[in-house]
Amino acid sequence: MCGLTGEFRFDNRPADLASVGLMCDAMVARGPDDSGAYAHGSLALGHRRLSIIDLSPHGHQPMVDAELGLAIVFNGCIYNYRELRDELSGHGYRFFSTSDTEVIGKAYHRWGEDFVDHLVGMFALAIHERDTGRLVLARDRLGIKPLYLAETADRLRFASTLPALLKAGDVDTSIDPVALHHYLTWHAVVPAPHTILSGIRKLAPATIRVVEPDGASRERVYWTPSFTRQPSALRWSATDWEEAVLESVRVAVRRRLVADVPVGVLLSGGLDSSLVVGLLAQEGQTGLNTFSIGFDAVGGEEGDEFKYSDVIAREFGTEHHRIRVGADLLPSLGDAIAAMSEPMVSHDAVAFYLLSKEVSRHVKVVQSGQGADEVFAGYHWYPPLAGVDRADAVETYAKAFFDRDHADMADVVAPAYLTDGAVSLDFVRDHFTRDGAQTAVDAALRLDTQIMLTDDPVKRVDNMTMAWGLEARVPFLDHELVELAAQCPPELKLAQEGKGVLKEAARRVIPHEVIDRPKGYFPVPALKYLQGPYLELVEDALHSAAARDRGLFRPEYVDRLRRDPNADLTPLRGNRLWQLGLLELWLQTQGVTR
Repeated sequence: MCGLTGEFRFDNRPADLASVGLMCDAMVARGPDDSGAYAHGSLALGHRRLSIIDLSPHGHQPMVDAELGLAIVFNGCIYNYRELRDELSGHGYRFFSTSDTEVIGKAYHRWGEDFVDHLVGMFALAIHERDTGRLVLARDRLGIKPLYLAETADRLRFASTLPALLKAGDVDTSIDPVALHHYLTWHAVVPAPHTILSGIRKLAPATIRVVEPDGASRERVYWTPSFTRQPSALRWSATDWEEAVLESVRVAVRRRLVADVPVGVLLSGGLDSSLVVGLLAQEGQTGLNTFSIGFDAVGGEEGDEFKYSDVIAREFGTEHHRIRVGADLLPSLGDAIAAMSEPMVSHDAVAFYLLSKEVSRHVKVVQSGQGADEVFAGYHWYPPLAGVDRADAVETYAKAFFDRDHADMADVVAPAYLTDGAVSLDFVRDHFTRDGAQTAVDAALRLDTQIMLTDDPVKRVDNMTMAWGLEARVPFLDHELVELAAQCPPELKLAQEGKGVLKEAARRVIPHEVIDRPKGYFPVPALKYLQGPYLELVEDALHSAAARDRGLFRPEYVDRLRRDPNADLTPLRGNRLWQLGLLELWLQTQGVTR
């Protein structure tokens, strides 16, 4: 887990190593253990390293394989790197390290662009061919690791974070109206390639991009799971599915133990993270460090779920750490916002930031239960889609998820930032009606797994953990588990108020009281019910000179929200004033002035 960056010029000028250095300096938190740079003509690469596999200097990046003529920077972890190393050794390849980075280079040399099909893990990477000058960029199947791009006619810059690209300068920081529409409509989900800034894009998940020395490029999506019933499993019983799911989760958890340092668990007390702990215990893990966070109640709403995480900690004898945050989380709020590569309106981003701060004092790697709700249908908007035609289901999905519809946008944003059409609803409709999803539920799960998950919860976890040099691994996003779940009949996933097949599988491992509990979430009440200094912070941001000059929002709409800031929450229980204020706070934190 690290931070990577680079510059690739198309105008025959040497790459600017100083700009790469600025971008690296912006990512020290992602890689506090080591740094490196490499330049070869029109290309320069930079890297910040968090040492997890091969702690020796042999794992240093950028990694240059002189024998193969390749230079590599990589962020993530390849869980099957040992198996690939053995396979490649059988093909005559020689290794100078025990790192997964070197395995990537050999795999690329052996299989060309198809090397991504052999990788099991999370990754964003760049490979440069010395002899052809070609640059290859790739991102993992579920978009767990980020890769941002800033491209002009003369050069391409890339980095693990958006703020790193800003540090290098020469970026168009005007607001992208399409991204703004997504942000305000789709609960801050902004699908690739867009970001809120017009001059910065992001590589989509499961995508490989090949860039030639003259700037010509092509992209290919290399993985798309099928959300249809496969003939080989049509006769499976519910028990067959439960056993298959449990074994697949077990394999995913086992894979994510690969490390040369200890691995802990973020234990929320919910089904998903509790199952991870239980399976690790069955794998023989002892002295496992588990971590839970809680906040003071606000407005009568509880801010912790310790009673559930305590059950799991006792059951499996973990070294459990309760982290309680008092009423005043304001001093950390600015730092959490600064750690966001994109504005993230869900208030649990701050919770993950504070949790990661404490966890990083104990371990470098944790497993998390992130993704199970999207993969196994744990959210409230899936059941209403059962039996509904896919084309007709779009409005049902939007009503449950979207913060506002397109007609509302004219009341919220200034005319200069309005899009010509309902771009968010159109995006969802296009995704819903594509081939490869058998039912409306399948279509929603596909959309959430491939788009929403990547650009909301997964992005939050990556940004907030890496802000403290902590690597988070997400077994429920193992691509083979996702493929299996995609084929599972929707009725088995929708059972028991969601995640039925996973719940039945989990009964073989963890106590029932953690399974048969009301669905929880990661609450930060102070950011849901704005009052006192939190309300003042948002109001100051929205009435600052920078906000007035930018003119994103209609003043009358902002004033209406201010008069009763907690009266009208979004369908996902978000605060509408916080949504606007968070965007403005993020822009100001990143130094975006227009």
